[in-house]
Amino acid sequence: MAKEMEKQVNRLIEQSADAAVRSDLTEALEKAKEAGKKERQLCKHREQHGLVDQINLDLTYSVCFNLANAYHLNGMYEEALHTYSLIVKNKQYPQSGRLRVNMGNIYYEQKKYTNAIKMYRMALDQIPNTGKEIRSKIMRNIGNSFVRLGQFQDAIGSYESIMEGNADFQSGFNLIICYFALGDSDKMRRGFTKLLSIPISGMGEEEEEEEEAKAAEAAEATGEKKHDGLRAELQQRQKQAAHFITTAAKLCAPMLDRRDWVAGFDWMIEALKPEHESIASHMEICKALHYLRDKQFNKAIEVLKSFEKKDQSLKAMAATNLSFLYFLESDITQADKYANLAVRNDRYNAKALVNKGNCLYVKGELERAKELYLEAIGVEADCVESIYNLGLVNKKLGVLQEAQQAFEKLHSIIPNNPEVIYQIANLHDMQGNYRHATKWFNILITRVPSDPGVLSRLGQIFNKDDDETQAFHYHQESYRYYPVNLDVISWLGVWYVKSELYEKAIEFFERASQIQPQEVKWKLMVTSCYRRMGSYTRALELYEEIHEEYPDNLECLRYLVAICKDLGHHYDHYQKKLSKLERANAAKTQTMGGGGALTRIGGPMGGPQDQAPPQRQMPQRQMTGDTGGASDAPHSNMAAPMHHAAAGGGRRQPKQQEEEELFDDADIGDLLVD
Repeated sequence: MAKEMEKQVNRLIEQSADAAVRSDLTEALEKAKEAGKKERQLCKHREQHGLVDQINLDLTYSVCFNLANAYHLNGMYEEALHTYSLIVKNKQYPQSGRLRVNMGNIYYEQKKYTNAIKMYRMALDQIPNTGKEIRSKIMRNIGNSFVRLGQFQDAIGSYESIMEGNADFQSGFNLIICYFALGDSDKMRRGFTKLLSIPISGMGEEEEEEEEAKAAEAAEATGEKKHDGLRAELQQRQKQAAHFITTAAKLCAPMLDRRDWVAGFDWMIEALKPEHESIASHMEICKALHYLRDKQFNKAIEVLKSFEKKDQSLKAMAATNLSFLYFLESDITQADKYANLAVRNDRYNAKALVNKGNCLYVKGELERAKELYLEAIGVEADCVESIYNLGLVNKKLGVLQEAQQAFEKLHSIIPNNPEVIYQIANLHDMQGNYRHATKWFNILITRVPSDPGVLSRLGQIFNKDDDETQAFHYHQESYRYYPVNLDVISWLGVWYVKSELYEKAIEFFERASQIQPQEVKWKLMVTSCYRRMGSYTRALELYEEIHEEYPDNLECLRYLVAICKDLGHHYDHYQKKLSKLERANAAKTQTMGGGGALTRIGGPMGGPQDQAPPQRQMPQRQMTGDTGGASDAPHSNMAAPMHHAAAGGGRRQPKQQEEEELFDDADIGDLLVD
C-alpha cells in the first residue's frame, strides 16, 4: 500500500511539472498541493505501521520543491518563500542550500535587490569551487542586482570575477554596460577586447564546417531533411554572441573618444575586422548613419559609397542606404538600381521595398508604387514609412477614403505625429467634411500650437463654413505667429474694411506694403481706407505720392481727378494725363486684338480668381527607409510633391455686393472672392 501511495505522489509531481511546462499554472499548483497532501498521508501511514525506516526523504524534498516552484510561477511570492525556507532550514537536505538562488530570484522579481543579493551570496557559500558554471551564474545575478541598485562599482567587481574565471558573453556585455555607465573609455576598450577574446562555439572549425556543408548538400540531393539539434544549438549560440558584440560595439563606439566620435568608430572597426568581418561592415554602416544624424551628409555618402567597391554581399548590405541617399540627391536611376539590389538580396526587407516604391512614385508609376507599399506593410505591419506613403499615393490617385484609412491606421501607431494628423485633417477638408476637419486641425494645434499655417487653414475652413467670428480669430492667431503671410494679412485687412474699422485695416495694408514695397495695390488700399474715413487731405497726399512713384497708374490718376474735384483743387493737369493714358491703353488693347475692359488694380492677388497663393502648410512628405537591415537607423523623410489648398477668402454674398459698390470695387475688389 505504501509503495502504491508513493507511485501516486510521483505521478502527481510529474503531472504538476507537465502542467507548468504547458503554462497551465493553476493546474500545476493544484497537482502540487495534492502531491503534498498525499505525501503527508504516506508518511503518516508508514509511522502507524512501523515503517519509519522506509520514509523517502528525496520524495519529501521533491514534493516541497515542486510546491514552492508552483507558488512562484503563480506569483504567490510569500507562500513560495515560506516553503523554500522550510526546505533550506532542514538539515536533512544537504543540497538544499542552492535553493537560496530561487529565493533570491523571487526577491529580484519583487525589486527587493538587497535581499536578493543576500540570498545569492548565501547560495554561493553552499556551492563548491568545482561548480564553476553555477557559481558564475550566481555571481552574474549578484552583479545584475547591483546594477539595479545603481551600484556600478560593486557590479563591476562581480562581473570581473566571472571574466577572470569562466568568461561568457552575457557577463562580458554587462561589464561593458557598467564601464559605459561610469564613462570610463579606457576600461570600455579593455572590456570590449576581452569580449572579443571569448571563443564562440562552432566558429573556426573550417574542416568540420566543410564536411557539414557537404553532408547537407548530399541530404538535399537525396531529398532527406534531418533536424540537427546540436547544429541548431550552435547556431543559436553564435547568433547570441554576435548580438552581444554588435550591441556593445554600437553602444561604445561614439563614446570611446569624447573629442572625436569618428576615432571611436575607427578603433572599433579595426578591432572587429580580424575575426568579425561582417560585424565590422555593419559598424561602417552605423558610422555612416551617425554622420547622417550629425548632418554631415557628404561624409555619410562617402562611407556608404565605399561599399560599391566591395563584394556583392556587402554591397547588398549597404544597398538600402545607398538607394536612400541617391534618392535624396534626386539621382533616381541610381536610387532605383540599389533599391532593386536590396530587394533581390532580401525580398522581406520592408525599407528596401519602400525605397523601390518611392522611385516608382517619382516616375509616375503610382499603381506599382502602391503595390510595393502594400507588400512592405505585409512584411512589416508597423512600417510607418510604407503606411504614410500608401496614404500619399492613394491621395494622388484620388481614392481619398483609402488614403484616410491609411493615415488613420498610422495615427493609431504614432498618435502624436503632427504630419499624420495634418494629413487626416487635410483629407477631411478636401472631402468637404468641415466639422471633422476642424476637429483634427484642433488636435493638430495641441501638438504644434504656434504653427501659423495650421491656424490659417482653420481660419479658411471656418470661413468656408460661414463662421466669420472663428475665421477671424484663427487668422489673427496665425498673423500673431507669422506676421508676413500676405494671404492672412489681406484677409484680415478686408475683414476690418467690411467691419468699417478702417484704422485697423490701414495697419494691415501698410504691413503688406512693407512686405511688397513694389506692389502698388497695397498703397492704393491704404489710400482708399483714408478716403472712406473722410480724411481726404491725407488721401490726396498719398495719391500724389503714388502718382509720383507710378506715373502710368491709371487707377491712381482716376482717383486724383475725382478727389481734386471734390476738394475744389486744380485737376486739369491730372485730367490731361488721364485722358492720354486711357487713349494709349485703348490703342494698345486694340492692337492686341482685345477691346475689353481695362484691367483694374484692385483685382485678384497673383493669378486667376480661382487660384489664390498657396498657404504655409504642414509639409507633406514621402517617408523613405534608410536602415541597413537594422532597427537602429533613424526614420528619415523625403519631400514629395505638395498639394496646396487654395487660400480662402470671404464668400461673395448678395449683401457684400452693396459693400463693394460702396467702395467702388476699386481697391479691394476680388480679394473678397473664394
